[in-house]
Amino acid sequence: MDIKDSIVLVTGGNRVEAFVAEAPDRVTALRLDVSDPETISAAAAQCPDVTILVNNAGAFTMQTLMGAPDMSAARQEMEVNYFGPLAMSRAFAPILAKSPKSAIVNVLSAGGLVAVPGMGGYSPSKFAARAMTTCLRAELAPQNTHVLALNVGSVDTRMASHVEGFKEAPATIAQAGLKALKREADEVDTDFMAIDVRAHLARDPKGLELAMRRALTSDRVSTGR
Repeated sequence: MDIKDSIVLVTGGNRVEAFVAEAPDRVTALRLDVSDPETISAAAAQCPDVTILVNNAGAFTMQTLMGAPDMSAARQEMEVNYFGPLAMSRAFAPILAKSPKSAIVNVLSAGGLVAVPGMGGYSPSKFAARAMTTCLRAELAPQNTHVLALNVGSVDTRMASHVEGFKEAPATIAQAGLKALKREADEVDTDFMAIDVRAHLARDPKGLELAMRRALTSDRVSTGR
């Protein structure tokens, strides 16, 4: 898929730079809240020529499922990480259908490959979004809209500012996504952490589950939660 002359809408904005490099004179900022149906409808009306939709916006509240005071955090994560991309895809599918070839890119997470208890509602929301991506791929295939899932591990964004250790630059993740989009891959693990999580899951799923459990206990001890 040739993206050079595409019209791309990216929610969130952390990975816009790669598309800017492809077309530096065609960048416009747009007000959009993926949890607000009115701004989604307004964006679709304002952007009737989009050929690639990148669902990148995400929410991570840093609350566990049982430790949170109520369910509002989990609901917010599901609203932004699952219902948001679904709503955007529904709004823009008729627009994408106008193009002979178009695409939706859902930026997901290694937390959608393996359940991460410390991520609370974030990990389940990414599991849901990953399944939704597969369903959309089937539904939109007849109109030649390809749907790609990007499973991201550790990346240096504001959302991951609390995470210690090595983190990939957003530009590196974006380039991996662009390569996957150009060859019309269905699903790609974009970095070492995501690849390692998938490999560990294949080798020893129960061992990985126990490691995640121990990590949750260790985090609670070290942070006083």
